[in-house]
Amino acid sequence: MFDDFFVRAILAAVGVAATAGPLGAFVIWRRMAYFGDTMAHSALLGVAIAFMFELNLTLSVFAVTVVISLLLLTLQRRQSLSADALLGILSHATLAIGLVMVAFMSWIRIDLMAYLFGDILAVSRTDLATVWIGGVVVLGCLALLWRSLLASTVSEEIAAAEGLSPERARLCFTLLMALVIAIAMKIVGILLITALLIIPAAAARRLAATPEQMAALAGLIGALAAVGGLFGSLEFDTPSGPSVVVAALVLFLLTLLPLTRGLRAQPS
Repeated sequence: MFDDFFVRAILAAVGVAATAGPLGAFVIWRRMAYFGDTMAHSALLGVAIAFMFELNLTLSVFAVTVVISLLLLTLQRRQSLSADALLGILSHATLAIGLVMVAFMSWIRIDLMAYLFGDILAVSRTDLATVWIGGVVVLGCLALLWRSLLASTVSEEIAAAEGLSPERARLCFTLLMALVIAIAMKIVGILLITALLIIPAAAARRLAATPEQMAALAGLIGALAAVGGLFGSLEFDTPSGPSVVVAALVLFLLTLLPLTRGLRAQPS
């Protein structure tokens, strides 16, 4: 029998992976990997603000990632700089500011490695409830927004002509990404969240024939990676968060084999 902490770790990892997978499908389709990376890096600024002002950690990270994503969307509309330049500036700037703020708080002992790479074995029952409740909210909202998100991914002009409001869909999708980052931070860490969004979805793309299949398979592959990574971490005494990402990479590489030729699902 496994200890309680390991069972909680498995349940938390599966909850995060099953939530991140379907959302990651849209990250792949919309080519938003770097956008998600920028939001994840800004999470450290949320951590620093939470400790400085004694705020709830998850809410602080969520608020900061939302503000940064809205700032990105606003600056992109002005087109004063290219999108990749803006993403690069904000990604590294928010991460650096967060690190500097943490360094100034000498009266608080903060385990940066736990926030950067995750500390899944320290997940509490409260954290577990947050992960699963947040996951249900994210997946429920994604189901409600599915048609408008899919249509605006294919063509924003067609989506607007059908009255589906692509701008609102983009904003809601950004909020869902911020929520996933906030609840996943303690599981795989700030620097590995984007990998959990992208790799299972990229693997599912090779196997699925429809967008719906890809979203479901992405969640399943993410969950398998979570379980496999944790057992690998237990067996080889490796860091848990990175082990989950390595397991996801192994599954992705397996989908590249000739026996797993898929139809490369695209939104239609």
